[in-house]
Amino acid sequence: MTQTFGEIISDIETPSFGFDKKLIIAKNTGLFKKEGKKKAKKDEQNIKTKLLDYLNENFELIKDSVILVFVENEADKCELMQFVEKNGIVCNFEYQKPNQIQARLKAIINAYHVSIDMPTLSYLIECCGTDMQDLMNETRKLIEYAGENGTITKEAIDHLAIKKIESVIFDLTDSLGKKNTKVAIDVLRNLILAKEPVQKILITLYNHFKRLYLVKLAQESKKDIIYALDLKPNQTFLVNKYKMQAGYFKTNEIRRILKELTELDYKYKIGLIDLEVGFEAILCAYC
Repeated sequence: MTQTFGEIISDIETPSFGFDKKLIIAKNTGLFKKEGKKKAKKDEQNIKTKLLDYLNENFELIKDSVILVFVENEADKCELMQFVEKNGIVCNFEYQKPNQIQARLKAIINAYHVSIDMPTLSYLIECCGTDMQDLMNETRKLIEYAGENGTITKEAIDHLAIKKIESVIFDLTDSLGKKNTKVAIDVLRNLILAKEPVQKILITLYNHFKRLYLVKLAQESKKDIIYALDLKPNQTFLVNKYKMQAGYFKTNEIRRILKELTELDYKYKIGLIDLEVGFEAILCAYC
């Protein structure tokens, strides 16, 4: 896996011993991003120029012996992109939308003569996230459990599926919003018993309430929630869940919880409080 300019050039110029061609993968190099409002660093711009010049000058020599693949999360219409479009192939892999993910999973489940209704399928995605590898692993497990001509149920998902921490934080926030302290603390303790790092729980909980705060602000200013939360196409199904949970809290309450979580992080880092104790204190104080 190649990432830097020097590595790319070195790999291109190294002979492919024993093979007619060699594959070079350059991942997340950042070379396809345009300059922002502030000028890019001079050395970064020089790297882009040097690579483009090198490819232009040596393209005829390397095109028959090298397959160079750039894998980028973001790519703008820069000169390097124009070179790739002219001399190679550009493939854009879009995130699947929720209905596309549901359709794929349902087809797989039905192929094993197992049934599942759409609300349960939506619940599975909510619990396990939108990563297809994770969803496939959990789906196979549920198919085996249901058996031929069986049905996958919500109860089976609760008992068998490995829930993403983000999904569990939704459950915790639901209980907190409904003033159900015991259930909220039980959810927290189960996360800790499952060996989930406490610092990760703090960060995830903080980010979750930050999103709820952004939902509140978007609603007050009548802005698009998908845009406010910067949701990917495969995450748009979360909008209603965020709106529902934001409805449990007043804006100033969310702001206070965010402040308390920030203070907890600070006190934990200087050794004044245990994170688990601090979590429970915040949950109890709110409820």
